[in-house]
Amino acid sequence: MQTQPTVHLQTLVLLLLVVHLSQPVCVDVLSRTEAVLGKTMKLTCIFCMKREEVKGKTFVEWSYMKLHEEKENGNTSQKYSIYKYENDSHVELDGPFKGRLTWNGSQDLQDVSISIKNVTYNDSGVYECHVYRKFEFGFFTPYVSKFKNITLTVKEEASQDTTALYSEIMMYVLLVFLTFWLLVEMVYCYRKISKTDEQAQDTAY
Repeated sequence: MQTQPTVHLQTLVLLLLVVHLSQPVCVDVLSRTEAVLGKTMKLTCIFCMKREEVKGKTFVEWSYMKLHEEKENGNTSQKYSIYKYENDSHVELDGPFKGRLTWNGSQDLQDVSISIKNVTYNDSGVYECHVYRKFEFGFFTPYVSKFKNITLTVKEEASQDTTALYSEIMMYVLLVFLTFWLLVEMVYCYRKISKTDEQAQDTAY
């Protein structure tokens, strides 16, 4: 017969494992790089958090730059901001994308993707996703940042983007593997606690 403290310990372990299993698993995947004319295109940008980063403040800025466009002085075209997330609010900036951008990220801000509606040929170019996270520990305010560039090409008809397809398949395989591994760990911990309790009872007798 199990003692009451042991039952409580087993229940606590199971609850912790269930909570851990219920937490979303973050996997960084590549964005698609080909958009279809007139359709909606998702620009994927994922910045996974470490456990100690969960309580940090996240700022996101999306920028756009034309491809192969030269200015009069010979320099490449200028990069300009098109979308921002800051202070818990979404800001769609003025420009050719105004009214066509929507947030397509996650609530925990690990996925900070956006979507472009009604894609045109003029949307071809380089999109930059800049994620900035700030943490406050008294007078110490460390931060981490990430830049990700997506070179987008607009086509009249869809073609098979093998790189993005492979990335998505690997993401789902990894999610299944991690879930299975956590279940195995849960069963192993439960059996180990039960065995320890049985040995303790045998020693007591």
